[in-house]
Amino acid sequence: LEEIPQSEENKIDLSDKDIFTKIWTSPRLVFQFLNENYYDKNLYILMVLAGISSAFSRASDKNMGDDYSLLTVLAICIIFGGLLGWLSYYIYAALLSWTGKWISGEGDTNSLLRMISYAMLPGIASLVLVVPEIAMFGNEIFQSNIDIYSSGLLSAIVYFASSTIRLILGIWVIVLLVVGISEVQKLSIGMSILNMILPILVIVLPIALVIVLASS
Repeated sequence: LEEIPQSEENKIDLSDKDIFTKIWTSPRLVFQFLNENYYDKNLYILMVLAGISSAFSRASDKNMGDDYSLLTVLAICIIFGGLLGWLSYYIYAALLSWTGKWISGEGDTNSLLRMISYAMLPGIASLVLVVPEIAMFGNEIFQSNIDIYSSGLLSAIVYFASSTIRLILGIWVIVLLVVGISEVQKLSIGMSILNMILPILVIVLPIALVIVLASS
């Protein structure tokens, strides 16, 4: 088992380097340190980068390249994703805190936002994939009619490799969120998964009900 460093107060003591490396293999250790020490360092820059990363994912999913130039897509993702993207994480943290109380969760909005900012590290890491994708495909990477064989076998390898890596990183974000919620809310893994889903249901179900009532 990995030895857990302790401070004089018998609390976990991690450096920035420890946080950014151990979160991949010992996430509960990291989240425990963040939560116990109210560790907000890097929170805002991580939220900005997470917002940009999510914006690039949405740009690709929504085929924004069909309607906008590459420079416009980049500007939208970087500027609006960076300035406004973090807002969705703050709202999600607030909803996690609110719905978590229904199942005896203990975390407040700030502690959950702190956890989310570091849980998004794999998603932030996926930003490095944007560079080779744009270099290989240009604006086509954000379009619906992308030709993955445009530059031969190499372009196909780049496309499938980046897609696979992005999928793995996305799954790891979910894993980190579950572990982080468990640590901050003091819940079991099963209840943490429920807590992660509840905010979505709180938003989706009323909207679905309004749509049903409006169409009836």
